[in-house]
Amino acid sequence: MKLSNRKVQHDRKIALSMTSMIDVVFLLLIFFMTTASFVKTERDLDSAIKVNEKSAAQASDLEPAVVEIVPGGSGFVYRVGSRELTTGAGLTDVLRGFPNKLDGAFVRVSDGAPFEMAATAIQACKDADFVSVSYVPID
Repeated sequence: MKLSNRKVQHDRKIALSMTSMIDVVFLLLIFFMTTASFVKTERDLDSAIKVNEKSAAQASDLEPAVVEIVPGGSGFVYRVGSRELTTGAGLTDVLRGFPNKLDGAFVRVSDGAPFEMAATAIQACKDADFVSVSYVPID
């Protein structure tokens, strides 16, 4: 009794189709070429922050100038540290004596102060050659 239908063919050779294998190899090659990173790694890049040795040595420990416009004896006054001034010209003269012009100045204005005094204080800081002037309202 014969259990299988297979015919025994000893003279026939097995032929493999190489076309699909070549396609897979090229697809893998294209995949690895497109996903490869040719950019420098982050640790090899130069820092965007440069430190100048001279400027670090010349950095001042002084606080920036703070001009406050607060209520005084007869209305509002300019306060710089412990000094209280009433005129813009006097404020400009005091601010010119500050050595740290690069640190900037802050004009702190209390609620209810006249706009003219705030504008005068900002202009006095600019006239005293401060690089930047910031307006800060006081609550």
